[in-house]
Amino acid sequence: MPKSVDTVVFDIGNVLIEWDPENLYSKLIPDPDERHRFLNEICTMDWNLQQDLGRSWEEAVGELTAIYPEHKDLIAAYSDRWHEMVPGEVPGSVEILEELKTAGVPLYAITNFSNEKFTEAKTRFPFLASSFLDTVVSAEERLLKPDRRIFEALLTRNNLEAAACVFIDDSAKNVEGARAAGLEAIHFTGADKLRADLTEFGFRV
Repeated sequence: MPKSVDTVVFDIGNVLIEWDPENLYSKLIPDPDERHRFLNEICTMDWNLQQDLGRSWEEAVGELTAIYPEHKDLIAAYSDRWHEMVPGEVPGSVEILEELKTAGVPLYAITNFSNEKFTEAKTRFPFLASSFLDTVVSAEERLLKPDRRIFEALLTRNNLEAAACVFIDDSAKNVEGARAAGLEAIHFTGADKLRADLTEFGFRV
């Protein structure tokens, strides 16, 4: 592992805070087949990603409700009850983040997130606002990971060298995107493995 790595870049969703629509919709649609159909045919991941690209939640809910008026309340819940999809911090990850900050490691974040929900998340999880020197939010850039340009936005804005940064993400596709942009990268599968991976890069956690 290169000894020149001295900067850590975090993803946020399912690395630092948990997010899963099932947490909400298992309550709203108890039948697993009906729930699967709703989340894969109506409120899909692709639909949700458009908010991460900058579309407002009001517009998103309105457009989908016009197509599926019989599901108006279920569609609105995706936005109105968003926090029920986010039960809390990912176990152990925030402790690692805090240890790195205490050690003086430069910390950044790149996240696929809507502007509205990221504002709410920072209020609920204050460490999201206080831990990073800069956070690149997809909705602000109108770019999504693993697009190379979203990684380049962080590097350019902060005068960082790609090879000096290690990026952490739960998505293997995003990890490969970071590597294609010249960053080192760690595929996050849990806090214990993250500690071991960061130790290999020379960080004391």
